[in-house]
Amino acid sequence: MAFGKGSKAEPVVDGSAWIVDNLFADFVLMNQKEVLYMCMFGYTFLHGCKVFGAIDKASSTAFKFVAMMMACTGGGIIVPIFLNIIPVPLANDSYPIAIFTSFLLHLYFPVLREVVKLSGIVKASLVVLYEALRALVVVKLTYAAGDIIAASCFSFPVFGPIFCGGLAGCGGAFLPFNKGLDPIKNGLAAPMITALMAAASFHLFLNTSLSDGVANAKNKAHVHIAFFFICSGLVTAFGLRTRTATAKSSKIKKEN
Repeated sequence: MAFGKGSKAEPVVDGSAWIVDNLFADFVLMNQKEVLYMCMFGYTFLHGCKVFGAIDKASSTAFKFVAMMMACTGGGIIVPIFLNIIPVPLANDSYPIAIFTSFLLHLYFPVLREVVKLSGIVKASLVVLYEALRALVVVKLTYAAGDIIAASCFSFPVFGPIFCGGLAGCGGAFLPFNKGLDPIKNGLAAPMITALMAAASFHLFLNTSLSDGVANAKNKAHVHIAFFFICSGLVTAFGLRTRTATAKSSKIKKEN
């Protein structure tokens, strides 16, 4: 009786595995808790720079703390309320700790804000940590909304998860709610635009044929969103412009 060699199945080669198999991906995916805590601190500290720079110095300590907490947790509070899940600052004790630590640093060491203004390296580092965590929040809440919201007109919910993801990335701008629509009175700010773009791209990619055959599609999309956020955050923080945009801006200033 003759025995032939059985045909062995060829291993599937993931041509895009390099996207999640590198140090940058390990960092933005925050697989280690230490990286998550570091990004939380950078996120809350940079928010503190914005809050303490905008509110009146004569305001009470309680007002400053609540204002900073709302700025840091806006999207993580509003979106979970829509989805009927536990808000982020209540579900993760490390988040309030990071907020409180950053608040104390801003309250008792205001010179640190001057360091951020004067040092490009410090500012860039904080922006990277800030945007990496913002990408994580947008991805998690967009994905959660896609699971919770039921499909209606299409085979999957379309606008609900995109709206939730977009709000997750910029919800702090609308808190407290007595601001109304003032934050978008002069147009959408850069974090609002990038959050909406990221939420739409992430949600449509995962739920359409665009992700067919893509292994580990969620993490790969997450890495792209984090890279996009970090690049846009650095451009905004340092006011980077093309020569054409700079020339137009200078011309407008001269005319005025």
